[in-house]
This record gives sequence, C-alpha cells and structure tokens, in this order.
Amino acid sequence: MKRTLAMLGVGIGLNAGMCPDNSHAAEGAAGFYLLGSRTSMAGFLPPPGTYVQSANYFYSGKANTDLSIGGLTLSGGVDADVFYTLPTGIWVAPGSVLGGNFALSVIAPVGWKDVSAAASITGPMGATLATRLQDDELRFGDPVVGAMLGWHSGNYHWNIGALVNVPVGFWEQGNLANIGFNRWAVDVNGALTYLNMTTGVELSGAVGFTFNGENRDTDYKTGTEFHLELAAMQNFSKSFAVGVAAYYYEQVTGDSGTSARLGDFEGRIFGIGPAINLTFQLGQIPVSTSLKYFHEFGARNRLEGSAGFVTFTMPLSVAGH
Repeated sequence: MKRTLAMLGVGIGLNAGMCPDNSHAAEGAAGFYLLGSRTSMAGFLPPPGTYVQSANYFYSGKANTDLSIGGLTLSGGVDADVFYTLPTGIWVAPGSVLGGNFALSVIAPVGWKDVSAAASITGPMGATLATRLQDDELRFGDPVVGAMLGWHSGNYHWNIGALVNVPVGFWEQGNLANIGFNRWAVDVNGALTYLNMTTGVELSGAVGFTFNGENRDTDYKTGTEFHLELAAMQNFSKSFAVGVAAYYYEQVTGDSGTSARLGDFEGRIFGIGPAINLTFQLGQIPVSTSLKYFHEFGARNRLEGSAGFVTFTMPLSVAGH
C-alpha cells in the first residue's frame, strides 16, 4: 500500500496540469498545460479508489526585447511571479475498461499572479518615451476536468488521457494578471514508465499536444502547443527516490486573429532540475510527497525563469483496503 501511494502521488501529479506555463507567445503570457507536472511515474495509474491531492506550484520569470525600427530603438520587458494551489479529486473506477483502468479527475485552481511590463522608445536624438504597467490578482482559475486510461505489464506502466479547460475563472480584458483563460482548451497526452524495484531504477516520459480555442472577446487564437517531459529516478526504498526531471515545450503553429499583431510568434523553452519523491504516514494515512525544481533555458519568444512543485497526495478510499 505504501509503495502504491508513493507511485500515485508522483504518477498522476496534476493529471497533466492546468495552470499558466508562462509562455510569452500564448495570449496573456499563459498556457493551459503546466510544464513539469508529469515527470516521475507519469505512466502509472493507481488501483481503483478515490484520492485527493494538493499541488502547489510557483514560477518566477522574465523576458526582455530590444528592436531597432526606422531609426527608433524599442526596449521592453515582462516580469512575472506566480503561485498556484490546485486542490484535485481523482477517482479510479472499479473493474476493467479495454483491459486497463479508467480514471476521472477534477481540479479547482486558486492562484496569485503578479505581472509587470515596461516599454520605452528612444529616437535618433536620444529622446525617450517610457511606460510601465503592473497588475496582481488572487483569484479562482478555470476548473479542469480530465479522463485517463492506464495499463500495467510487469515493469511497464502506460496511459493515455485528455484534459478540458472550462473557461469560467477570473478573466478581465486588459488585465496582465488574469488567472483564467477565457477560452476552451483541450490537452491530449500519453505517458510511459519503466520501474524496476529490484534495481530501483525508474525511467518515465510523457508527451502531448494542447489545442486552444479562440478568445472571442479579444479575437485571439493561441496556436497548438507541444510538450515533452522526462524523468530518471533512483529508488533507495519503497518510500524514497531521488533523480532528475526535465521538460521541453514548443508552440508548433502560430497565433492568429486580429489581436495577434506580432504574427506567429511561436515560443520554445527547456527546463531541467532535481526531483525527490517521499512517502510518510499521517496517523494511519499514507501521504505521498513530490518535490521538483526546474531551471529554464533556451527561451524563444517566451519568459525564462525558475519553476517548482510541492505536491501531497493521499487516499480517501482504495479498493481492497
């Protein structure tokens, strides 16, 4: 049971995530899929039962731009700090579906976001015009519903799934710190985990595409986004593992609509950092904990910074227990 919960907490994670990935290309400097949410044990789906999760996510990043157009020098920058808590309910159905297990999830994010943007224009004679904008909000975000099918065979565990962003969270036109997206979005994904508890070695990978609907209030449609996440872990016991996690993101189709004044503006980013999995007892309840930190690099048309997760998962009920 203890090992099962350790696998659950890091395997489901945020069930592919549902809050800003801070992409500078996507509308509002926000994307639906949360990069780094599916790394260690990404392919593992737990046994039938009901589980609750508290995932906490932080991000701090910036982007700077300098352009020279017709004798004018344009300089600008964006700074963002984000903290989200994502209470999640997960239900894995009893019985078998297509030879595997079927799960449903629902997430109700609450987040704080502080975003500032500055821009200046310098003329040929050195005259400069500057402006600065700043917004911060503590609000409810868009709820996310998900479904997943998972299978197991020896040391191999894999799954496929989908997430749907429901645009009812806080969104205000012109606000830099919107928590919601004001658009429907769907993420389709798959993951595979190899786990050998004799040697303690775990290798995991998850891949997916995010398809964004149009924000009708701004006539802006964010392009399709690709994400890849990887993890290599060494388990020293059934309740403790250490390793490295990484992600890669690229927007594969351009933004469109009358508000997409910068054209395609496709983004890209890499992130890598340490990961720790730990399971402990809270009374009679096993609690699975996952800690991850990512340093970003190689940014193109997006923010670059640092991200982290602290995630706690526990069962409400598990079949057979």
